Amino acid sequence: MLMQQINVSNSSGSYLILQKPCITNPCLQVWSRPSWFPKQRKQKRVTTHHDGYRSNIKAVAVSTEVESKAVKVKATITVQPTVGGFFSELSSGLGRGLDDIKDLLGQSLLVELLSAELDEKTKLEKQSIKDYAQKTHQSTQEVKYVAEFEVPQSFGEIGAILVENEHHKEMFIKDIVLDGFLLGPVTFSCDSWVHSKFDNPVKRVFFSNKSYLPSETPEGVKRLREEELEHLRGNGQGERKVHERIYDYDVYNDLGDPDSSEELKRPVLGGSQHPYPRRCRTGRDRSHKDPLSEKRSSSVYVPRDECFSEVKQLTFQTKTLYSALHALIPTIRTGIVDKNLGFPVFSAIDDLFDEGLSLPPLKGKGILNNLLPRLVKFVRDTEEEILRFNPPATMDKDRFFWLRDEEFGRQTLAGLNPCCIQLVTEWPLKSKLDPEIYGPAESAITTQIIEQEIKGFLTVEEAIKQKKLFMLDYHDLLLPLVKDVRQLEGTTLYGSRTLFFLTHEGTLRPLAIELTRPPMDGKPQWKEVFTPCWHSTGVWLWRLAKLHVLAHDAGYHQLVSHWLRTHCATEPYILATNRQLSAMHPIYRLLHPHFRYTMEINALAREALVNANGIIESSFTPGKFSILLSSIAYDKQWQFNLQSLPADLIHRGMAVKDQNAPHGLKLTVEDYPYANDGLLLWDALKGWFTDYIYRYYPDNGAIQSDTELQAWWQEIVNVGHADKKDEPWWPQLKTRQDLIEILTTIAWTASGHHAAVNFGQFSFAGYFPNRPSVARNKMPVEDPSDPEWELFLQKPEVTMLKCFPSQIQATTVMTVLDILSNHSPDEEYLGETVEPAWEEDALVKAAFEKFRGKLIELEGLIDERNADKSRRNRNGAGIVPYELLKPTSEPGVTAKGVPYSISI
Repeated sequence: MLMQQINVSNSSGSYLILQKPCITNPCLQVWSRPSWFPKQRKQKRVTTHHDGYRSNIKAVAVSTEVESKAVKVKATITVQPTVGGFFSELSSGLGRGLDDIKDLLGQSLLVELLSAELDEKTKLEKQSIKDYAQKTHQSTQEVKYVAEFEVPQSFGEIGAILVENEHHKEMFIKDIVLDGFLLGPVTFSCDSWVHSKFDNPVKRVFFSNKSYLPSETPEGVKRLREEELEHLRGNGQGERKVHERIYDYDVYNDLGDPDSSEELKRPVLGGSQHPYPRRCRTGRDRSHKDPLSEKRSSSVYVPRDECFSEVKQLTFQTKTLYSALHALIPTIRTGIVDKNLGFPVFSAIDDLFDEGLSLPPLKGKGILNNLLPRLVKFVRDTEEEILRFNPPATMDKDRFFWLRDEEFGRQTLAGLNPCCIQLVTEWPLKSKLDPEIYGPAESAITTQIIEQEIKGFLTVEEAIKQKKLFMLDYHDLLLPLVKDVRQLEGTTLYGSRTLFFLTHEGTLRPLAIELTRPPMDGKPQWKEVFTPCWHSTGVWLWRLAKLHVLAHDAGYHQLVSHWLRTHCATEPYILATNRQLSAMHPIYRLLHPHFRYTMEINALAREALVNANGIIESSFTPGKFSILLSSIAYDKQWQFNLQSLPADLIHRGMAVKDQNAPHGLKLTVEDYPYANDGLLLWDALKGWFTDYIYRYYPDNGAIQSDTELQAWWQEIVNVGHADKKDEPWWPQLKTRQDLIEILTTIAWTASGHHAAVNFGQFSFAGYFPNRPSVARNKMPVEDPSDPEWELFLQKPEVTMLKCFPSQIQATTVMTVLDILSNHSPDEEYLGETVEPAWEEDALVKAAFEKFRGKLIELEGLIDERNADKSRRNRNGAGIVPYELLKPTSEPGVTAKGVPYSISI
C-alpha cells in the first residue's frame, strides 16, 4: 500500500490583500495559478466520510491498484449572477474582500461526490471524494467554477453532490456537469441558492436528475434523502432568516397592522372562526397591540429557493409589480389630492388613454419611465412623466362594448370570470339565510317578470326543464356583509342575483337583476328587480343595477376566483411538496414547474395587495371586509374535488356526464369558450400525467406503499387545508387514477384556471366602466326622498359617474391590472420546455413530446373556433376572440398564454 497524506490547515497564514477586484474584462478567464502558488490539485482525490453533510479532510490510504483504474472527472459548476451583478453592492465590504481571496486561492466552493452504492464489504456508505472548485470564467451571464477528481471505477454511479459555499455571500447555482465518464457528461440540475457556510454549516445536497420512488432510492443516498427533507421542514421555532430554505405552516395573521393603527387591525384567517388555507410561516414577532397578529415588516420571508426576482430578467413581472406598488401608485396618490374625486364626464375617462395623467416630479428624471415604460411616458419637452394607458383590446374594437347587454351576458361565458355562471334548477328562487335576520327569503324575481321578459316563448317551468335559465348568484354570500360594508366611506353593497336566458343562437340574454338590502338602521328589508327597459328612467336604472352586479362580480373574481382558488389554495400544495416529497421523487419533479414563482408573488400580495388598506381594500366594494369575504367563500364554497374543471362544470349545471360526448361531458351551453378550450387543456394535462404516473407506478400497490406520497397528501388535507380536513369530499389516494385526478386538479389550478382569470384582466377591466371595482353609491330608488333621486332624474349620467370608482381607485386598479396581465419575455409556458429530469427517461420524454403536440394542436383549434361565425360568444362585430387558454403568447398584454405556474 502506498500511503499518501494530505494536510489541510485552517490556521491563518499570510494573505494577499486586494484593495479592489482584479477584473477588467468580465469575459476573460479570471485567474490562473502562478508557478509559485501551492499546487492544491493534489487534493483532488481526497476521500472522507460525509456524516451529517459535514466532514473534515483526512489522511487516507489509497490502493495503487484502485488508483490505476481511476477516472479523471471534471465538475463544472455554473453560477448565475444576480440581476444587480454578481459583484453588486450586496457583495461589498470585508466579506467581499475575503471572497476575492478565496477565489484567488481556488477555494470558492467545496464539492463532494457521493456514491449511489454502499461499500460491498462494510455495507456502509462509501467514502466520498472532494475537491475545491476554482473560478475559471466570469461574464454578465454566468460564472463558472471547476473542480477535478479522480474517481475509482469501483466508486459506482454518482448519486448526489454536496456543495459547501466558502464565500460570505450566497450563490445561485444553475447546474453541475460532470465530464469524463465513458457514457458522456452527467448533469445535476440545481437552480438553487447555496448559502454561505458562515450562515449555515450544513452543506447543500443535489441529487442526480434520475427520479426514484422512496423504495427504489439507491442505498448510498437513502440517509441523505431523509435528512434533506428534515432540513426543509425545520423545527417550527424562531424567525426565519433570508438564506433559509424552510417550509412550514402558519395562519394568515399578518394582513393587518394594529401597531400602526387600530383601524388596520384585521381578524386572523385560519381556524374555526375564519377558515382559510395555510400560508408559509415566517416566525416574525407578535404585534404589541394584538398578540394574535404578526408584526409587519419591510420584507416577507419566502424560502430561498422560491425567490427568483434576483436571478430573472429585469422584466420579470414580480419586480415590475413591486415597482408599481412601491413607486408608481404612491406617486399617483400624491398627484390626486382628493381621494373621493370622481370623473366629471366620460371624456375624462377616455383621457387616461389619450392624454394621460401628469405625475408629480420625482428626484430623478425619468425614473418611473425606466421602471415601467409601458405605463409611464417621459416627455422630454416638459421633463415630466405621464401615466398613460394603452387602450385595452375590448375598447379598441368597440368603444361602447361595455354598454351592451349581449356583451354583459357573453362575458359570463367568455370573459374574465367565466367560472361563476350556473344553471337555474329550482323555482321559485329562495334565500337560505335566516329570515329573522335578513328578511323574507323569497326572491322578488317572480314567474310573471321572467315570462314577460321571454315574451311567451316558454313558461318558466319549460325554460328550467329545457335548461334555458342561468344565474349569477351573489345574494346569500354578500347579504350578511351589507350592513358592515355600508358603514364604510365611499362604498355600498347589496345581495344580488342576475338571471339570463339562453337564446336559440346560443348566447345569454340578461333578463333581470335583483338587489337586496337586509333590515338595518330601523328599516325593513328592501329589494327590487330591474329589467331591460324601453323608457329612459328604466334604461338608466337597469344600467346602474348592472354597474352594481359588475362590481360584485369584480370583487368576487379578484378575491375568490383569482386569489383564493389559485394563489391562496396552491400555497399549501407547495409547502407539502417541499416538506414531504424528496427532490428526487418523480411527483416532486412533475409538480415543481407548476409551483415556480408562486410563493414569492403571494408574499408580495400579502405585503401590498390583500393587506389592510392595500390595493384590494382601498379599491374594491367590500373595503376592509374584502379578505374576510374570501374566508367566507372558502368556508361555504371551496371544495378540492370541485377545483377539477369537469367537476366544477357539472356542479354548476353547465355540463352533464355523457360518455358519447367529447371529454365525456355534454355542455349545457354548447358555445362556452372557457369550457370548450379548458376541457381540451384539461385532457392534455391529464393525458401527460397519466403517461408519467404509469411510468413510475406499475400498479395501485405502488401508490399505497409510497410513504412520501401518502405523507404528502395527508399533510395537504390535515395541515395545509386543516379547517376542511374532516370534509367527506376529499379524494382518497389509493389508486393510480386517484393520483392522476389529484395532480391534474392541482396543475390545472396553477396553469389553466389561473391563466383564464388573470391574463385577461386589463383587456376586460382596463376600461373600468366594463368592470368597475367598486360601486360607491346606492341605487337612487332605494330612498326616493333622497336628493340623489332628483339628481338622477335631471342628470342620470352624473349619477353613474358618481357611482363609478374615484380617480385614485380607477388609476390604481388599472395600473395593477396592466402589470398582472403582462407576460415577461422569459415567461415559461405550459409544455414549452422539457425539464432536465424528464429528459433522463426516454419514455417520459416521449410522453412529454406527445403532450407538447396536443398543446400545439390546441392552438390551432382555438384559432379555428374564433374564426367560426356560428360561435357567437367568440366571433362577431367588435368581439375580441377568446384566447385566454391558448398555450403560448408573445410578451406583453396579450390576453392569451398559459404559464406552468401562478407566476404573477
